[in-house]
Amino acid sequence: MRGMEEELITAVAIDEKEVKITIFSVPDKPGVAAQIFRHIAEREVNVDMIVQNISHRPHTKKRLQRTDISFTVAKEDLKPALEEVKKVAKEIGAEGVDYDEDITKVSVVGVGMRSHPGVAAKVFSALAEEKINIEMISTSEIKISCIVKKKDGRKAARAIHRKFALHKRR
Repeated sequence: MRGMEEELITAVAIDEKEVKITIFSVPDKPGVAAQIFRHIAEREVNVDMIVQNISHRPHTKKRLQRTDISFTVAKEDLKPALEEVKKVAKEIGAEGVDYDEDITKVSVVGVGMRSHPGVAAKVFSALAEEKINIEMISTSEIKISCIVKKKDGRKAARAIHRKFALHKRR
């Protein structure tokens, strides 16, 4: 197993220069996400992670289903992104916008993740053991990124290093 783990994860990185923006109670219908992110792109703001959740409201035929959308941008892009998001939120009938600068993105990278199941579970277990709450998750074939509170960012990176025994490889 140790040999497999050495190939699995090649790096753990943290990024403390992102901010999370959330749009609450967005109408859940085709084209709305495109409209939101088109406005942001027009301000030349790059979006990193995006998470959409169905709201906890009951669905009725008379009421449009609603969703919350959260995404991250670089802190330096907060002002233009927020200006656009507030405008588009009004246009689409969303209930509100909030942002959180008190976050860190912790990313785990490794080409071996493609062929080894359970990496995400192991990453999440490492954070759970340290009582670190995950606010957002984004995955690809070779990367898992989690948004956590800023105070937990470095602790999260250390916990993942320990879980995958990365500190023993040097």
